[in-house]
Amino acid sequence: MTSPYDSLPAVPEFAVMSADVTDGEPLPVAHFAAMSGVAGAEDRSPQLSWSGFPAATCSFVVTMYDPDAPTPSGFWHWAVADIAAGVTSLAAGELPGGAFAIANDLREPGYTGAAPPPGTGKHRYYIAVTALDVPSVAALGVTPESTPAALSFLTLGHTLARALLVPWAGE
Repeated sequence: MTSPYDSLPAVPEFAVMSADVTDGEPLPVAHFAAMSGVAGAEDRSPQLSWSGFPAATCSFVVTMYDPDAPTPSGFWHWAVADIAAGVTSLAAGELPGGAFAIANDLREPGYTGAAPPPGTGKHRYYIAVTALDVPSVAALGVTPESTPAALSFLTLGHTLARALLVPWAGE
């Protein structure tokens, strides 16, 4: 399967790691949606840390997107903007000062975990850390009321580099 990022202009890559999730491995239960009915689901965003991004980075955006959701547009689970350039990690379930969450596709500000509907197969969860050339997405017209898709679109021309981590859930 191709990545939803394959159709975007190519940008340099940098490293993203997590104490909670592993690229190519199942998403741990704590990061599932409480509404999923999975025992132990907590709607807890994963711990992330990153390195190797361009020196010109002014801020970061973090998103989690499921292109395999049974909709024509996929499903945005998480979007965080205005992470300062000096911040290189997020603690599980927390945001650094100055950063803000954009409402996900359930229109909830913050992280909504995985909840792949039965019979829809394996879902990939693209956790992206994007290095931007602007210190605040407000300059691009992004607010907490924006959508994750609008955030992605408006930051595209300001993306310096991107790091991806892709766990999965489902059948």
